[in-house]
Amino acid sequence: MTRLNWSEVAPEGAKALFGVHHYVTTAGSLPAELIHLVFLRVSQINGCAHCIDLHSRDLLKTMSVDKLVLVPVWDEVPHLFSDQERAALAWAEEVTRVSETHASDEAYAAAAAAFTPKALVDLTITIAAMNAFNRLGAPFRLPVAAKA
Repeated sequence: MTRLNWSEVAPEGAKALFGVHHYVTTAGSLPAELIHLVFLRVSQINGCAHCIDLHSRDLLKTMSVDKLVLVPVWDEVPHLFSDQERAALAWAEEVTRVSETHASDEAYAAAAAAFTPKALVDLTITIAAMNAFNRLGAPFRLPVAAKA
């Protein structure tokens, strides 16, 4: 079934959402690889094929395939991920699953210990933005670049 192209149907909404994306990727305080790592993990949790495909490709520009394929189980291979990456991934999972986790005090304290206040806010905006994109990409079945 063909689904709507959400950004064509609602260009002003797309412009607003891409404005947040632009802030995160150009004016925020986080390194690009960390942003794409968080984008990927959030997209994996939400099951957005388009975003998983896109951000995997982005990460392969700077990250080994060995590390990339283990992102879903990052906590089982801590030697592959820096302290800051592990903190960001844990916070991304906590915030993405907020209806289950309620962003616990323990998780907040761990994230706050790993990031400056500005970086923690930027990280949370990054997570929120990707959750919003996933909630458009998955239901409208945005295409993937991957070929068989």
